[in-house]
Amino acid sequence: MARRGASGGGAGARKRSDRKDDGKADGRTERRTERGAGRAGRRTEPLAEPVDGSLAELVPDRERPHAWTLTLDGAPQSHVDLDDPTFLSFEYQRRIGHIADLVAPPGQPLHVVHLGGGAFTLARYIAATRPRSTQQVIEVDAALVQLVRRELPLDPQARIRVRATDARAGLGKIQDGWADLVIADVFSGARTPAHLTSAEFLAEVRRVLKPGGSYVANLADGPPLTHLRGQIATAATVFPELALAADPTVWRGRRFGNAVLLASDLPLKVAELTRRVATDPHPGRVEHGRALADFTGGAAAVSDADAKPSPAPPPSAFG
Repeated sequence: MARRGASGGGAGARKRSDRKDDGKADGRTERRTERGAGRAGRRTEPLAEPVDGSLAELVPDRERPHAWTLTLDGAPQSHVDLDDPTFLSFEYQRRIGHIADLVAPPGQPLHVVHLGGGAFTLARYIAATRPRSTQQVIEVDAALVQLVRRELPLDPQARIRVRATDARAGLGKIQDGWADLVIADVFSGARTPAHLTSAEFLAEVRRVLKPGGSYVANLADGPPLTHLRGQIATAATVFPELALAADPTVWRGRRFGNAVLLASDLPLKVAELTRRVATDPHPGRVEHGRALADFTGGAAAVSDADAKPSPAPPPSAFG
């Protein structure tokens, strides 16, 4: 969630104290921490610092000695464990982790674009589970990037490049057919910016993907789920294969929360994704095909001309 269209973190994201068991870090994890855990690695109290129009805070995880939660204006953005980058605390990030595990055979390096940086949680996860992957992180907030690099440093061996620019502008500079996976986790003031919700934006995503590549988006909505249905309808105009993973209470429109949209031009591994999401510590549900089309209920696709930001979460979303 953060500012002007390129900071990662789910609106209303729940923190779950669970380990990501489906992908294991290689032996470099311990050495990474020994090389330097940054100032945050030695802190026991929160660190607050102004970034671009917001107040960023790194809050120590009392249960994990080198783990931290990044918040922006009090809204949870990312959770990072420097000792174990395969640990995914937020449920929506865990679901994206499942997708990253399934897009290629285990351990195979990927080309990945991250729209929204946050604390680079998913980039760290992919670097640990798929060594030699090449990743580009596009994050508009240069001050936030500087803070995270200083306090929660990336493994210098990881092939992760961070660009401080708007998500859509940065995406436009990536060559055709470069990416195996594009992950969008972009919030400005806890809302997805309008220019990242349209069919034109998704056409640009598809341009960047390799044939058979996958697009994953963290979406946030609440009753009556108008934004979520519109985003599914929009994705369906660009990608023939779709699936959506969410908490059952979000599916039923009972609360504001996150939903993870997966899209591709090739059939998805829906059965295995469904199994993994259903057996998470906080189980979710996956829909695709006719059931997902029925859920969309004839919602209209979104264009640049009529795009709007996602709805603001209620105050209780971060309680």
